[in-house]
Amino acid sequence: MTMENINQQITQEIRTQAGRLLDSGKVAAFLGFRQGTLPMTVQPFAARKAEDVQSLVWNSFCVMNLANFLPQLLSEVEPQRGPKDPKPQGPLPSVAVLATGCWSRNIVIQTKEGQVDRDRLIVVGISSRGMVDRKKVEKLVNDGPITNVREEDHLLVVEGAGFSKEISRWEVVRDNCKSCVHPDPVIKDIMLGEESGDRSNPDRYNQVAQVEELTPAERWKWFTKEIEACIRCYACRNACPLCYCPTCFVDDSAPQWVGKSIAPTDTALFHILRAYHCAGRCTDCGACESACPMGIRMRLLTKKLEKEVLELYGSEAGLDQEAPLPLATYGPMDTDAFTIAPGGSGLEDHDGVKGD
Repeated sequence: MTMENINQQITQEIRTQAGRLLDSGKVAAFLGFRQGTLPMTVQPFAARKAEDVQSLVWNSFCVMNLANFLPQLLSEVEPQRGPKDPKPQGPLPSVAVLATGCWSRNIVIQTKEGQVDRDRLIVVGISSRGMVDRKKVEKLVNDGPITNVREEDHLLVVEGAGFSKEISRWEVVRDNCKSCVHPDPVIKDIMLGEESGDRSNPDRYNQVAQVEELTPAERWKWFTKEIEACIRCYACRNACPLCYCPTCFVDDSAPQWVGKSIAPTDTALFHILRAYHCAGRCTDCGACESACPMGIRMRLLTKKLEKEVLELYGSEAGLDQEAPLPLATYGPMDTDAFTIAPGGSGLEDHDGVKGD
């Protein structure tokens, strides 16, 4: 009898906790993952009955951020009512959700922005070992279609017609996971497994630094080359737990902020505006890149803004449950170098006269 690997152990713990929570009536649903229909894929899955929990799984392909599905799921478990009916009295049903470091930080952001009610959540924490980039695996395997992937603690055994290949797991871990320094959930009601503690990573912004070293012209050339494959499918937006505006700017028609074509200007505007919308809020979960069918590295834009917010405001999204969002507040001691004229103190009024 073979010993269970780490992910198999976590899977069993998830099923046990989900069964207990559903049986006890503490939650109306348990949000996790079930196996997908293709190798190296899983599907977000809400178990609503005790018998559903046997479908729950945990592995290195759980790349979608479950925080993205929380607002809708919380709405679904509420008692049905008409648009003019009053809200029901008493506490509303709760849901449980799996959360790694970055996902839990997104839940903090959602709580601050009024998208979820923390009192209605049971957060089941898991320290992330890093998730695998399916595209990296496919790039390394040129022997034919992959039909099965068996996961061990530090290896992936990739199988297909007439071949079996071992790959180091860390070699194909996603870029955002390799740069992660906060793998543990910042909020949790139940913890599965041991916490890892913050990681020291001197190359945290290495990919961003490589682009920063380019000249402005070279950076623009890099950017336009990176996004030229974009088909405007909005998979990145739809996978993002921060994109819950009632009407997205790309869908507005009065006024129309950006065209809907795949012309370079329209595509560039979409990616730039989407990135700035995430500034100070993005936890670098990588869901956008994982969802992109064209392999666009759009998270480098949000990673750059993450770096800027950290340097300017000393703030990292979702780490502090009490601190206000950095770009939603203003203080007189804020770093506002961009508003200061060369040689000025920053205290001048618009006409150049110093204020009182």
